[in-house]
Amino acid sequence: MSAEALPPLESGEFIAENSQDVKVVQAGVKKAADVIFESLRKGEFSVELWKGAGATDGHELNPKVMDEKAVDWIFLVDTLNFSFWSESEDKKYEVRHKGQTYTGYWSLCAAVNRAMEEGIPITNPGYYAGMTEKELAYLLRSDSEVEMPLLQERVNNLQEAGKVLKEKFDGSFVNCIKKCGGSAQKLLSLVVSNFSSYRDEAMYKDKTVAIYKRAQILIADIWSCFEGQGYGSFDDISSITMFADYRPHVHIR
Repeated sequence: MSAEALPPLESGEFIAENSQDVKVVQAGVKKAADVIFESLRKGEFSVELWKGAGATDGHELNPKVMDEKAVDWIFLVDTLNFSFWSESEDKKYEVRHKGQTYTGYWSLCAAVNRAMEEGIPITNPGYYAGMTEKELAYLLRSDSEVEMPLLQERVNNLQEAGKVLKEKFDGSFVNCIKKCGGSAQKLLSLVVSNFSSYRDEAMYKDKTVAIYKRAQILIADIWSCFEGQGYGSFDDISSITMFADYRPHVHIR
């Protein structure tokens, strides 16, 4: 984590207090919190849903077994988890897998699972550290006329991540988790310090603010997959913030 950057929670507070053109409506925040709380109380949402228990929206693509392979799958997918935005709602990047057609984030998950079923070690850092754009284009090939966007940026992310894991963490993200002693904040700091693609920071009113969207999603995914146990046991998981969306949703009055 950059020494000069405000942590995500403090960054959000600073931006909200100083924003001139965008306002957070507190009544809306409370309403959203009430909806989430009621869903949890009724059992309509739980960490079990992450592994696809009763899901029909793509969660069935997530790993089902809580093991080291699941950790490496999550790290790979979250390293590639950005910008699936199509210019047209009628023309999207699509992947068909086991009779289902997926778009957006889930199309990435489907493509990764397809590659694994084809015997390609796509989740192995030793493999993707040397991956080329042509190889990734094949692995993420589309079943529509729209290809995966930003392939070169995705290759750059994979090459860096694979090399860092090989050189510093004995070839697996599992060892990053082990170094953090059950602390989500320590893992967050380790991720953004070692993997530049996860270090989303910006200048706002002369301060460096930290968003750390994908880094926090990475931690939350591990926590959810392992149901708060084993590799997903973090004493301070409640310190992880909600995640900004790269695609703006604006309500103008």
